[in-house]
Amino acid sequence: QLQASGGGLVQAGGSLRLSCAASGRTFSSYIMGWFRQAPGKEREFVAAIIRSGGVTRYADSVKGRFTISRDNAKNTVYLQMNSLKPEDTAVYYCAASYSGPISEVGQYAYWGQGTQVTVSS
Repeated sequence: QLQASGGGLVQAGGSLRLSCAASGRTFSSYIMGWFRQAPGKEREFVAAIIRSGGVTRYADSVKGRFTISRDNAKNTVYLQMNSLKPEDTAVYYCAASYSGPISEVGQYAYWGQGTQVTVSS
């Protein structure tokens, strides 16, 4: 089970940190990803991190502004979002996968409930 939190309302240029806590003892076995879905749009890849945390991948739209990290001891993955833009407004979902491609929605078997991020201009 995945539980995302940390969303909210922020002005453009601001920052938010999302967290996703996982239950169970196999968290370190999963690739973890963040996705987002804006109203009327398809769910899209934001960032992913492999099991050990040594490799990360980002969507071009967030590269240089967002940072994904994980703490396997706490069964938690984070998404630090800086320099937020109105176009970052969406529901953000964390997800877990056993394998790649790590940017593909269909590769993720487990999903959290989503947390709303709203960036005002």
